[in-house]
Parts: sequence; C-alpha cells; structure tokens
Amino acid sequence: MKRRYFGTDGIRGQSNLFPMTPDLAMRVGIAVGTIFRRGAHRHRVVIGKDTRLSGYMLENAMVAGFTAAGIDAFVLGPIPTPAVAMLTRSLRADIGVMISASHNPFYDNGIKLFGPDGYKLSDDLEMEIEDLLDTDMTAQLAKSAEIGRAKRIDGVHDRYIEHAKRTLPRDVTLQGLRVAIDCANGAAYRVAPAALWELGADVVTIGNEPDGLNINLDCGSTHPEALQRKVHEVRADIGIALDGDADRVQIIDENGKFIDGDQLMAVIAESWAADGTLRGNGIVATVMSNLGLERFLTGKGLNLQRTKVGDRYVVEHMRQNDYNVGGEQSGHMVLSDFGTTGDGLVAALQVLACVKRSGKSVSEICNRFEPVPQVLKNVRIKTGQPLEDTVVRQAIADAESELAKTGRLLIRPSGTEPLIRVMAEGDDRAQVERIVDELVNVIGSARTAA
Repeated sequence: MKRRYFGTDGIRGQSNLFPMTPDLAMRVGIAVGTIFRRGAHRHRVVIGKDTRLSGYMLENAMVAGFTAAGIDAFVLGPIPTPAVAMLTRSLRADIGVMISASHNPFYDNGIKLFGPDGYKLSDDLEMEIEDLLDTDMTAQLAKSAEIGRAKRIDGVHDRYIEHAKRTLPRDVTLQGLRVAIDCANGAAYRVAPAALWELGADVVTIGNEPDGLNINLDCGSTHPEALQRKVHEVRADIGIALDGDADRVQIIDENGKFIDGDQLMAVIAESWAADGTLRGNGIVATVMSNLGLERFLTGKGLNLQRTKVGDRYVVEHMRQNDYNVGGEQSGHMVLSDFGTTGDGLVAALQVLACVKRSGKSVSEICNRFEPVPQVLKNVRIKTGQPLEDTVVRQAIADAESELAKTGRLLIRPSGTEPLIRVMAEGDDRAQVERIVDELVNVIGSARTAA
C-alpha cells in the first residue's frame, strides 16, 4: 500500500503545506497517543525539536494532540534527535517525538517517532497511524478529567552531555586537541561544544547562532565549506560537521579534506574489531555505501551487509542480526552499544578516541581506503512515474549490464524529497559519469513527457 504521510524517516514536508500543517501535527499526536495508550499507568510523551521557526508551531500542535488523547507531554525544547531517543527510555515515556527535517532547509520540517525502547517505529506501526489519520478520531479523545498535562523539562541538555561523554573510552581525554565544530545552527548548538570542552578539547565553534531561519544554511554536514575554512584559519586538528538535528556527522581533517561516513565506518569497524568489541564480524550500511568500503572490509576479514537507504533499515538489520556498528555514507552512524539511532557527536568521539590512542593525525586515521569513483545526480520530479517508462527501464537494464563486472548502479526515488537519485560507481570514472549523465537525461525526458 502506498504511504500518504510517512517517508523513509518519518513525516516530512514544507511547513504550512500538506502534510506539515499544525492540523496534521495535532492529528498525529491524537493518533499516536491513541495507539500507545495501553495499560492503566499515566502515559507520557517526550517532544524535542531542532531550531526551525516552524518548530514552535508544530510543537504546540503536537502537545495539543497528545494531551487531547490523554497523554502527558514532556517538552524538551531544542535538542538532538539521539537525545530524544535516549530520554524516551530514561524518562520511561511511552513515545518520543522529534520535530525536525534533519539536513533540509529551514522551510521544511518533519516528525520522527520513537517507541518506548528508543527505536524508530516499524512500518506496521506507521501504517496503523496512517489508517487512524484518515478517520474521524473524535471518539478517541480523552474524557475531560483525563486530558493530559504538559510541562517543560529542565536539565535535559546536561543529561545528554553526560551520556555522550561516557561513550569516550575511560583511558582517553581530548586534551591537546583543537577541535572545530559546526553545529549547523541546529539542535546541538549548545550540547556538542559543551561536551567536547568538558572532555578536555580546545573547542572552536561555528554554526551556533540559530535564528529560526539559518539552520543548515551554508553550514553543517551538507555544506562543509565554512568548516573547512575554519579548520585552516585556527589550525584545528579536526573539524566536526553536524546536521540540523545532530544525528549525522562528517569530518574534516587537519588539511581541510572532507571525510564521509563510509570512511568513518571503516575507522570504527577496524578499531572495534581490534579491541574485540565488534559484533557480527562486520557492519551494516546501505546500498549507497562505496564499493571501496566493501573491498576494504573484505580485506580485513570483515563483512558488509547492505540495506535500503534510511538509518531505520540499518538499525532494523543490526537488531535482527546482532551487529553493533552501522551507518550511511551521509554520516548517520549507529553505534548500538551507546544508542538506538544515529548520533553524530558520539560517532565523532569514537574517531577522536582512535586519533588520541594512536598519536596519528586525523588524515592518517581516516584515510582507510581509496573510494571507487562514484557519481550521484538527482532528477527532480513533480508528477508521473518516470521509472515505469519503457524507455527508462531499458536504459537502466543496459547500464546495469555494462557495469555488471566492474561496478554498481542504483536508481531510487528519494524518501524525503521529490527526487529520483541516480548513482553509479565503478573503477572507470569516465564510464560511470557517462552512464549517470545518460540515465539522468532519459529519466528527465520521461518526466517531461509525463
């Protein structure tokens, strides 16, 4: 069944346009509250957000929905997504909500939902919510005396800072390291610099002045140029770039070179394997991870399991098969020894631990393999289904046949934006670029015809 509301990471869209309206947010609160209102105990939800202007609007709407359903709402304010997942468990809440569109521009927003175990909801639960959203939920509302209460919770930043600090090995401090961090004017603008400073680092911070409109604007993990300049300017040992809700990270080495999630997974996997703490004899990544990562792991006697794009699918595979390291090329790092979802700060601390223990530079530590040439381009769509077009399907089949022995081809609709992503990788860069350009043109032509 086609989903109307949920994508690969919750509900997302442009603020004040369907589905990201206050009316829909309130209805989500009622629907989710109804589903999780089980047992006789007093039910509660924790609600966090990033720094988008629309967060105020959606936060209040969701509080209205949950309290109408008889759920007490604990409002956290701006805080990273992994902190919401952690606090859902530690505050013994029935549901956790993060209001964020992650790395998207300020005018987008989204709703991410966590169960009482701190994990994102299953496809089945999301479909159950969708079914309720399209019904008259008047009968689900709580009786007058059972309406939920709402209150803001103090001290949540300190709780998350202490949680993050405890993930750094006890024999490691960050003393002697100059760390430049870009908080993307997002949810971690307070907690991430504070945690690094308390661990001993000399911290230089940018992207820490949110105004509701500048989240991810020319900063953060999707726009690392500002951090690259800052690393050079202050001669930092490392640059850490978070995204708007701090569940992903990218690293800049001391030379200003950009290091993606695939390299970070290689660093952590190799380190944990050497320590004997890596479970599953490998890691879990998505179909987007570079072929070079797979070859590197194979050379170390480790395996790479691939899933659909989306950290929730990575986590699902990790849980089912007892892996404790997983992630995405985009920088989502899921380390299940420490948390239930992606955590950019915690992942960065693991890399910093490797740097401190080895005495080597970030460039030496994080250059684990030579990436296979990989080209990714997007085709924006508004209507139609160009991937069902006969000409497009034949072009994809021809490209797959050409790359069969030397690379990979991946064509997929984005789960968060109206895009079709075209990715190819292989040992011959010219061949890969030609194949991607040809497919983009064919898909674009089919889109126009539709």
